[in-house]
Amino acid sequence: RMLYEALELGYNLPAFWRLCRAYRAFSPDVIYERYNLNLLAGLALAKLTRTPLLLEVNAPLAQERAEHSGGLHLHPLAWRIENALWRSADRVLPVSHALGALLLEAGVDPAHMAVIPNAIDPAAFDHIDPEAAKRALGLSGKLVLGFAGFMRGWHGLDAAIEALARPDVPRTLHLLLLGDGPARRAMEARAADLGIADRVSFTGIVSRAELARHVAAFDIALQPKAVAYASPLKLFDYMAAGKAIVAPDQANIRELVSHEKAALLFDPQHKSAMLDAILRLARDAGLRRRLGAAARRQIDERGFTWRENARRVAALGIELMDRQGRG
Repeated sequence: RMLYEALELGYNLPAFWRLCRAYRAFSPDVIYERYNLNLLAGLALAKLTRTPLLLEVNAPLAQERAEHSGGLHLHPLAWRIENALWRSADRVLPVSHALGALLLEAGVDPAHMAVIPNAIDPAAFDHIDPEAAKRALGLSGKLVLGFAGFMRGWHGLDAAIEALARPDVPRTLHLLLLGDGPARRAMEARAADLGIADRVSFTGIVSRAELARHVAAFDIALQPKAVAYASPLKLFDYMAAGKAIVAPDQANIRELVSHEKAALLFDPQHKSAMLDAILRLARDAGLRRRLGAAARRQIDERGFTWRENARRVAALGIELMDRQGRG
């Protein structure tokens, strides 16, 4: 780990050289960067050229790497670099208010922070026939519980597989899993052990161009677990497709969808709560339609689109340029 982290720090030298070449070629008015651990090159260029820096933050990566990705050997150094980056950017753009609270604790000036959640291009999900999507996947006549994303052990997808084996679960309920990941093999084995392999479909990695057609086959869209600060991209996919969503009841999720209005939110501390929500939707087609339609309206009403995000970022950039007399 020490060698890997040292190489990450060393990468700042070639990264800074490449950024300088791009800066000379493009002469940008502002620099927009997605924060990455141990990466100082963007900040160095911004300071050297006196160009405003807008820093998108998707996660507290020092904490995330230490807890979920094998640990950090140089954790104190990574933490200091992370905090310095957050405090030094002209504008910091966390993807959730829950994440913004962590940035404030790290000393970021509230006046320099603007929350911009993730988003979607909703046009990609329009005019897709759900029944045709099911037929294409061999799922006609099934009630499809779907998940899209990277499959990790902590996601809780194993609970959905275990649930299918229960006698009170409708036999028509079929689990469709889009994506891949380290947890997939164990889930395939568990489905076989439970005798329900024919009720679980693993598609593997689905291209972005094909994702909307696959999500269209869902009747119920599942977000089994989420870290407390994320702005989950899969939720925006589900909302754009107008699907009935089941997700954990936590602050960052409530920033996007409300319980009983645009989703069913379950208590993540209650073992059977997720299944209870799934079964409720499985038995109530009217509720599925109502929640799905409300979720789709959220995209337009709250501006959860990449075009709207670009407009917000451009407005922040223009404001910073005006303050520095660069407009």
